[in-house]
Amino acid sequence: MKQRKIPLRKCVVTNEMKPKQELIRVVRSPEGNVFIDPTGKQNGRGAYISNNKECFELAKKKDILSKHLNVKVSDDVYDQLEEARQRGSSK
Repeated sequence: MKQRKIPLRKCVVTNEMKPKQELIRVVRSPEGNVFIDPTGKQNGRGAYISNNKECFELAKKKDILSKHLNVKVSDDVYDQLEEARQRGSSK
């Protein structure tokens, strides 16, 4: 049998290519709302970030998500990322 291709995505903080399941997707909707996408299928501009505390802290410090999503990302979104990581939600 043929091996299934594993979709890879790039973390916007570390620039590492990782399997999609190991990353968290943050989406800017067409209306300009920013939220975490646990399904990975929401409409809008997406950015992937590695699911670890160091990446979240660096993204917050350098405001990396705001640059990639072309909209000001509030601290609430970064707090939601940390809560999702603590719950063990990697999707």
